[in-house]
Amino acid sequence: MDTQVRTPQAIFMQPQRLLIPLFQRPYVWNEELQWEPLWKDLVRGATRQLQSPNTVQAPHFLGAIVLQQLPSSTSDLQQRTVIDGQQRLTTLQLLLDAIHTEIATAGATTQAARLKFLIANDEAFCRNQEDRFKVWPTNRDRPAFYEVMGASAPVDYQKLEYRASRIVKAHQYFSQQCRAWLHAEGPDKIAARAEAIERSARELLQIVVIDLSAQENAQEIFETLNARGAVLTAADLIKNFVFQRLHEQKANVEEAYNKYWAQFETAFWEEEVNVGRVRIPRSSVFLNHWLVARTGEEVVAREVFSRFKEYADHQSGHPMLDLLKEIHRAATIYREFTEKAQVLDGPLDRVGLFVYRVKALESEIIKPVLLALLDHKSGPLPQKQIDTTLDVLESWLMRRMLIRATAKSYNKIMAEVVSVIRNAPIDQMDETVRRFFSSQRSEVSYWPDDEEVRRELETSPVYRKLSRARLRMVLEAIEDHWRGWIPGQVSAAGMRIRRESYAIEHLMPQAWNKHWPLPPGGSEADRDAHIHRLGNLTLLTKKLNSTVSNGPWLGATGKARHLQEKDVVLLNSKLLKEYASKQWDEAGIDTRTKQMFDTILAIWPVPPDHRVKIEHEQLDTSITVEIADLIAAGLLAPGQVLYSRPGKYGGRSGRILSNGRIDVEGKVFENPSSAAVHIRQKPTNGWDFWRLDPSGGRPLNEVRAEYLRVVSLEGAEEEADVPAESD
Repeated sequence: MDTQVRTPQAIFMQPQRLLIPLFQRPYVWNEELQWEPLWKDLVRGATRQLQSPNTVQAPHFLGAIVLQQLPSSTSDLQQRTVIDGQQRLTTLQLLLDAIHTEIATAGATTQAARLKFLIANDEAFCRNQEDRFKVWPTNRDRPAFYEVMGASAPVDYQKLEYRASRIVKAHQYFSQQCRAWLHAEGPDKIAARAEAIERSARELLQIVVIDLSAQENAQEIFETLNARGAVLTAADLIKNFVFQRLHEQKANVEEAYNKYWAQFETAFWEEEVNVGRVRIPRSSVFLNHWLVARTGEEVVAREVFSRFKEYADHQSGHPMLDLLKEIHRAATIYREFTEKAQVLDGPLDRVGLFVYRVKALESEIIKPVLLALLDHKSGPLPQKQIDTTLDVLESWLMRRMLIRATAKSYNKIMAEVVSVIRNAPIDQMDETVRRFFSSQRSEVSYWPDDEEVRRELETSPVYRKLSRARLRMVLEAIEDHWRGWIPGQVSAAGMRIRRESYAIEHLMPQAWNKHWPLPPGGSEADRDAHIHRLGNLTLLTKKLNSTVSNGPWLGATGKARHLQEKDVVLLNSKLLKEYASKQWDEAGIDTRTKQMFDTILAIWPVPPDHRVKIEHEQLDTSITVEIADLIAAGLLAPGQVLYSRPGKYGGRSGRILSNGRIDVEGKVFENPSSAAVHIRQKPTNGWDFWRLDPSGGRPLNEVRAEYLRVVSLEGAEEEADVPAESD
């Protein structure tokens, strides 16, 4: 290994080709984070030269690159593979070429000539047209790089075929900045400014160049380096590891890349998806899920790469090319079931319906179980076993969601389910998974029985307790069930309801006071308690206007008449058979609520006689909890928005500060209750008032309870470790 600090002049002067392997990630640098800071560094150096031409200028350090020598004959150009630093090297070439073009166009030919040999190899060394480039990017970026670097001056960027590429945009950015800087002080200063900017680019930037021989381990060094560039994802690290191994094993790297990996550099796989409170590229999320599905072990996001290396080296028992084929096969399955959930119209198979409903739960961690089923180690499973196993898993998930049970240990539980699936007899897969969930007794994993779900839904204000996506999904499921979409049966009622498209409407409006007088002896509190219950909610093809929505139930312009005339949803037509000419009231809400949760229990059943007795953890409510405690525990984050409870004071929000205080409309409050009092102007329990989403879902109180559960468990563990005192 040879390590030296070099300038662009020293790196690029000699005839050579720096080849970026096709499996490296494409060009991702941008103006805000990299181009603008680099240009400002360059201008600072040039300005110092103009102000003090006889003073030795301090260089600016750009980070490090790692190169590895490739064998070449004496008559050919020297070639090196870029192990790390492809973003810097590509950017430097675009920068130098843009400066060369602009100062040549401005007539500073001598200064331009000094840059020419840093961006193009002499023709005498070139066997092919692309040999003239000092740096040759990865496959995906080559067309844009070839086009813009070979364009005639002045470059008309709008006429370039690849004008939308980041490669072209980087060249355009540096060209525009250089042109403006050259002409900033008039034509008489152009030559001096050209001299300053080209010298700054050639000599006042420094890079640590780590030059490896062909025999040295490039992968180990690559993994330790990630300086000023964009953060490497787990998928980036795994890709480099896989293809370095394939290169060492003399495999056809380009063929393997194009056939088995190139798909990961498309929009679908590069899209960022929500995982908890962070967004991660789908490719990295998939690789995490694939590892869980392969190992049956919990794999946290920060350990995906190291766990992959361990699996590849010590557990898989397969050559790297075979492992890459397995990843490709699983990725194809993963994409198929993910895209099924995005189809909003028409029938869905069991897998598509499951993934759609899981998407409403915002629970990506369930997908390793799907991979374990659909890409089973023994080969394709019988479809009946897949479908009935998903019936069990969906029932467990939905029942826990409906009673708002904690999801804090789902990563671990799903890894356990994967192990069950991997080891269960094929013809008993569903029954083995059913027994697993039926046997759970922990608060974090038990399968709620009918009695508990019924007790929760009978009087629960579900409109406030569930997110809109989850509540809509539940109402859609009830509608489909009433249409005859029952597992094992063929519906005679036509299509499923269109998914993610209907508005959630209150039958008795939230603003009931004007048109819905209380009956004799009626209670405002009782009516308010009924408004958000399941039986008072429905789906509409189009949200009613406020006049109809808040208007009376009966009459020529009443809500019942509008539902009769404009809506064919069974949630409404079944209701109107009895209430088209009869007042909708609290008794009707109670009856319909019972009908709907009976349907829910049928959609997501448990085994006959399933009863669960859970010893719920006793929370030490004497502990004083502050927002700062929840931040320290990772349950809340600075900058997170809190939303006021829906209703009269809905639509207001506060933002959590790093010190645990809450900023509401420019005023800072010590705790949730004082922030809530500011809005309501009367004593208020802020832990119940503030919610974590604008639709009025999870209250802050639940986060506090989760924290208290953790504290209680930790306290119990500490007490168990204390030795008993002797007499």
